[in-house]
Amino acid sequence: MFHPQHTVLDNVLANGEAEGYQLSRVTNVMGCLTTLDQQAWDLLLVPACLDDGSEAADIIALVRRQGYDGPIAVLSELPHATQVSQALQVGATDYLLIPFGHTHLGQLVQRIMQTNQSCDSVVAEAPQSKQLLQLAQRVAQTDASVLINGESGTGKEILARFIHNASPRAQSPFVAINCAAIPETMIESILFGHAKGAFTGASSAQPGKLEIANGGTLLLDEIAELPLALQTKLLRVLQEKEVERLGSHQKINLDIRVLAATNQNLEKAVAEGRFRADLYYRLNVFPLCCASLRDRTEDIIPLAKHLLKRHMALGQAATHFTDSAKRALKAYSWPGNVRELENIIQRALVMSHGCLIRAQDLMLPGQPLVTESEVSMPEELLAMDATSMANTTTTTMPVEHEPLNVTVDSEKASNKRPSLHKSRKLAEFNTIIETLRRFNGHRSKTAEELGVSTRALRYKLQTMREQGMDVEQILTNQSADFSANNYNFS
Repeated sequence: MFHPQHTVLDNVLANGEAEGYQLSRVTNVMGCLTTLDQQAWDLLLVPACLDDGSEAADIIALVRRQGYDGPIAVLSELPHATQVSQALQVGATDYLLIPFGHTHLGQLVQRIMQTNQSCDSVVAEAPQSKQLLQLAQRVAQTDASVLINGESGTGKEILARFIHNASPRAQSPFVAINCAAIPETMIESILFGHAKGAFTGASSAQPGKLEIANGGTLLLDEIAELPLALQTKLLRVLQEKEVERLGSHQKINLDIRVLAATNQNLEKAVAEGRFRADLYYRLNVFPLCCASLRDRTEDIIPLAKHLLKRHMALGQAATHFTDSAKRALKAYSWPGNVRELENIIQRALVMSHGCLIRAQDLMLPGQPLVTESEVSMPEELLAMDATSMANTTTTTMPVEHEPLNVTVDSEKASNKRPSLHKSRKLAEFNTIIETLRRFNGHRSKTAEELGVSTRALRYKLQTMREQGMDVEQILTNQSADFSANNYNFS
């Protein structure tokens, strides 16, 4: 949506059509909402301030509530920096300064496309996580050095790769070196490379990490662990933009983007004399901070689902977290952050039974086993089948920890008080079994006949097995009776 008072926008619109962009201009908020509702748009341009006093942040909140989830850029003049900042905080993707030309618009579109591609491996639902990615996206378009700070396991290298992938250097090398994991006697050779015969055992010339990263991005992880002597040499290389291999006097020109990461307070290290002040200021051009997982709880469940999908075996049936597992994940303090979460998810996959991960499968340190009288169907399946099960019997999932006891004792069953819940469950199980028999066990046809997805059908069959039913044996026994007199649900 373009601000009506700037005629320069007419030229951008005309040039955009010539360049292959489909651009549309509206002059008020209602027109914007109507246009968004009529057609899918890849980018929304919003003025920082409207004539009626509305600001970009208000419009962004409005279109988000309506359902638009695409990128939004703010059009602003220099005096409106405050409005731009507020818009970025509530979800704006980028901004353009007025006046601007079609070239600037093209650069914005390319920047957003690169960011969307690099976001595929990044999970950000918490407001501070979204804001961090927005800042990272902005700095990615420059060659400014970035210092990433955060506790161990918060995803500092993930953020560094995001910056590289969203930058013009995305097609060039990304080289990461952990300064704390390399012996001090080897780190100089690994960083700068060496010539043949430079030291005992140097039987051939080898390029260093700086040289390998030429044209691309170099990440210096755990930069605080770099020895003082090497800090001096690294500073000189960054200043002169050239490097010499050990044992050689030939200078190699460098064109690299340097990112650094640490879990320590470098300002304190500078004050204590453990880190050079001039190197610190060289690296800390644009500081970014990865928040701990306990401070961004909105990210925990999306991250858990992302990691679950990553570590599931090929061909494994879709697996979901129970509500109790989700509550346990959100209640835990995560001292090891995302790295600990990934370990927990891998362990839960080993411990789980069927297609559900329960709270006890997580085996979280210091947390008791969660017991519940009932557990509802995971949200993914509940939402998927809310309407599709309208023509079949509704159900509540059984006790999570105690399997359902099924006995063939009609006399005992007759003494039990009637239960509407059990009768409904029995009727649903009976319908599933009879439909499976009709289609000779064919899952897809059965799901289609029942009006549910194949994934939901697998979930229900797994639930039946977990209650002690031998589904395969029942299917082969055509005379099996699912009447309430034959089964006792306790």
